[in-house]
Amino acid sequence: MRIQPIPIPDQPPGPSGTRLPDADDLVAGLHAALTVATADVPGPRLSLTRFRHDICAHTPSARAEAWALVDGGKVAGGYALSLPTSDNPHMAWIFPLTVRPEHQGHGHGSALFAHALDRMRAHGRSLLLTDATAAGARFGRARGMTVGHVRARRVLDLRTADWTALRAMSPSAEGYTLESWIGPATPELLPDLSAVMAGMNDAPRDGDVADIDYDLDRVRAFEERIPYGDETCYTTIARRDSDGAPAGYTRIFVATGRPSGGWAEQADTTVLREHRGHRLGLALKLANLFLMRAHEPAVERVITWNATSNAHMLAVNEAMGYVLFDEWYDLRLSL
Repeated sequence: MRIQPIPIPDQPPGPSGTRLPDADDLVAGLHAALTVATADVPGPRLSLTRFRHDICAHTPSARAEAWALVDGGKVAGGYALSLPTSDNPHMAWIFPLTVRPEHQGHGHGSALFAHALDRMRAHGRSLLLTDATAAGARFGRARGMTVGHVRARRVLDLRTADWTALRAMSPSAEGYTLESWIGPATPELLPDLSAVMAGMNDAPRDGDVADIDYDLDRVRAFEERIPYGDETCYTTIARRDSDGAPAGYTRIFVATGRPSGGWAEQADTTVLREHRGHRLGLALKLANLFLMRAHEPAVERVITWNATSNAHMLAVNEAMGYVLFDEWYDLRLSL
């Protein structure tokens, strides 16, 4: 067994992006190892296209680094690091760290973890973060990691949802107008999207993690990459009627062409502080759900993540009919 680097092209995946055949084979092998190693974890599966796009590609705000555990020319596992560059330069995020089942129990996971810590030190990073299932949390704790936040995944089953009740509970959001679109934001929407995305910095986190800088370059790059991640998104934003100021937003992502096992993923929802108290969070999520449902009748379930300490958003989700699916753990290690 040897641990070897996976070359990361300077250009992101996409029509004009650089493709490296050797790297593509290694990325595909790492994705396959993750897929088989997590076969018993319920929920939507991460496609190879999105894995390559989200995990093994640089962005304007982070550098990517990936390593493969190779056995006789075949990938037996590996890991990937994301290294923030525009904020939190003391951090590294590891996902995945995985070993194929037939190679587990021989210390390979520990070797990969130790290798990742060495790479962190080489980059001058002092805080390692990840999220994990209960089994992953046991692995991390045995190697010195501690649990920061517990995050619950909840699911809304659209096959049994009470759509009449959902429409009846939609707030009027007096003084605000909701605006929706499908796909990436157009250039004129980027400043507003940047403004409302900054509200995600109010989500629960540990004290040594600084605010994320949702500047225009970061937001623009994310929007431009959406079509090449094998998915599309449904977005609804709230504006104050008096001045058109953006007040909040929400998003749902769906795999392009065919939903991933009938799943959609409810992503960020936030309302800026000065606009809270008008039930905009519930109004946004319901309006966006109705939009997605109208265009994606094959979607059967929507899954979402929330810190268990985020009482307000948990209450919104439960009012909509989301039920607990499982719990994950935010793990951290200070070097």
